[in-house]
Amino acid sequence: MKKRIAIFGSTGSIGTQALEVMKANKQHFEVEVLTAQNNSDLLIRQAIEHKPNVVVIGNEDHYQEVYDAVFDHDIKVYAGADALSQVIQMDSIDIVLMAIVGFDALKPIIAALENRKTVALANKESLVVAGNIIYEIASKNKTQIIPVDSELSAIFQCLVGEFDNPIEKIVLTASGGPFRAYQKHQLQNVSVKEALNHPNWKMGDKVTIDSATLMNKGLEAIEARWLFGLSANQIEVVIHPQSIIHSLVYFKDGSVKAQMSNPDMRIPIQYALSYPERFMMSSETLDLLSIKSLTFDKPDVENFRNLALAFEALEKGGNMPCILNAANELGVQAFLKGELGFLQIPALIEKCMENVKYIRKPGLDDYFETDRLTRAKAKELIQQFD
Repeated sequence: MKKRIAIFGSTGSIGTQALEVMKANKQHFEVEVLTAQNNSDLLIRQAIEHKPNVVVIGNEDHYQEVYDAVFDHDIKVYAGADALSQVIQMDSIDIVLMAIVGFDALKPIIAALENRKTVALANKESLVVAGNIIYEIASKNKTQIIPVDSELSAIFQCLVGEFDNPIEKIVLTASGGPFRAYQKHQLQNVSVKEALNHPNWKMGDKVTIDSATLMNKGLEAIEARWLFGLSANQIEVVIHPQSIIHSLVYFKDGSVKAQMSNPDMRIPIQYALSYPERFMMSSETLDLLSIKSLTFDKPDVENFRNLALAFEALEKGGNMPCILNAANELGVQAFLKGELGFLQIPALIEKCMENVKYIRKPGLDDYFETDRLTRAKAKELIQQFD
């Protein structure tokens, strides 16, 4: 039987690559739902090509445009934030690929798990913010979360067949982004264009900036804490510029497993959708002889403060990761708009972590309130930066 897939965030980098994977594997997958927030033009083109049962446009202002364009193709159209959670209740969905970026994915992820849908998770922020609640819901409903991020997918793949064996630690690899060899004075005036020029991966703007600041790796460390039941001292980050070894797992007996492939996001996307099977892929096969060498270095947490701040939030727990995430989202947005400098992003995050109320045992409502308060504080602070 074909797996019926709902892609939440189909017009983004992960969503578009997922549709490539599904198109190449029509015998295995069927597109059931596509959603987008604002990119109605691309959503319409995707809908006409892939013929989903339902499309959802988050921005209600685009509803009529989408409806008129796909009406003759027998595709149902819904709009608004509530529609995202409502379509997840459809019995015809087998897997929800959650590729919405940022905090906005939290409600639909919870809805997917409550409706016992397998979640292929490409959104790290939801676990960063409310990992305890998400995993409580997943456990209660016996629902599986399969990571899509390349590094976390690598850990997941290394643990297949090993879930009952004790882990010594995991190592998340980071390319280091475009500025890995920069000193602090060189980071003062880097441009948005330079920050978006990732050396290895093709990603959306937000994730690409997070990679440049190393926040992406910090968020993955917090995500890994919940995905694999680890403590902060069991998670390590190393700089691996070639992006060939995507992560490693150290076991108690001294053995180490690593997952390797060329830097191609279609590989972990397809694995998450096909798990526990592996399907043929047309991507270039890894050739170790052409690579010749693989190198590793310690991350520079003095010049790239975001990684250190993420581990501070991980160790403190409570709503601190939620504060970190909201401040980072606002900081990245401000940097992309030219309102903040590159080094002002960690400065903004640190001030928010110091000034927003800490809650040791937050509930779901506390997370939403923390997110709201942090965004308000971040907007206020952004105006004060020179």
